[in-house]
Amino acid sequence: MNFSGKYQLQSQENFEAFMKATGAPEELIQKGKDAKGVVEVVQNGKQFKFIITVGSKVIQNEFTVGEECELETMTGEKIKSVVRMEGDNKLVTSFKNVKSVTEFNGDTLIHTMTLDNIVFKRISKKI
Repeated sequence: MNFSGKYQLQSQENFEAFMKATGAPEELIQKGKDAKGVVEVVQNGKQFKFIITVGSKVIQNEFTVGEECELETMTGEKIKSVVRMEGDNKLVTSFKNVKSVTEFNGDTLIHTMTLDNIVFKRISKKI
């Protein structure tokens, strides 16, 4: 299954609490809490490119499933990680006590990040 496409943010839960727990600056939290970002996914086999655009900020992450890569987080930090595929529709990675799960479900992309007991969830629809 190929997950390529553009997805527009529809809703998010626990953004502020999650960002505060990561140590993000208040200014970044305020800018991001109401932003309706777009995620473009380009998939070629096990290679993925995620282009995340929120306002004027663009984050581009490229990786191959199962191989170490460098990813940029929402706070702009660069981290090393390995993204794994679980089942046939979930991309999972962990970094700095955060578990990140990106699930493709039809025309819906559900991104869940968990830090300690805080679960941040973003739901986007294909456009």
